[in-house]
Amino acid sequence: SRRNQTLESIMNLTPRNNDDEIQEALDILQEECAEVIQEVSKCRRFGLESVHYKSGVRHGTQLEMEIGDVLAMIDILVEQGVIDRDGLELASENKKLKLLKWSNIYGKN
Repeated sequence: SRRNQTLESIMNLTPRNNDDEIQEALDILQEECAEVIQEVSKCRRFGLESVHYKSGVRHGTQLEMEIGDVLAMIDILVEQGVIDRDGLELASENKKLKLLKWSNIYGKN
């Protein structure tokens, strides 16, 4: 399909990593994070299963799409050498350890 061909083409590209392109990637990441925040608010207000009145898309599905946009920007920043995949994994593990201690997400010990 055309989509698969486009995805294959993108996978073979390396994003430019000069200052302008890094700044642009950071700007887009910031915007995408704001869109995740907005969609989380809608999920909490209306529910994950509720459907957006204009788009007809479930809020849970829209949340997945917005988080996917953030993940794409994270991938680009890794490819640009701005952040490191190993550093991200370590930060993720550390966050989960904090949540284990300070939240109820994993239940109380």
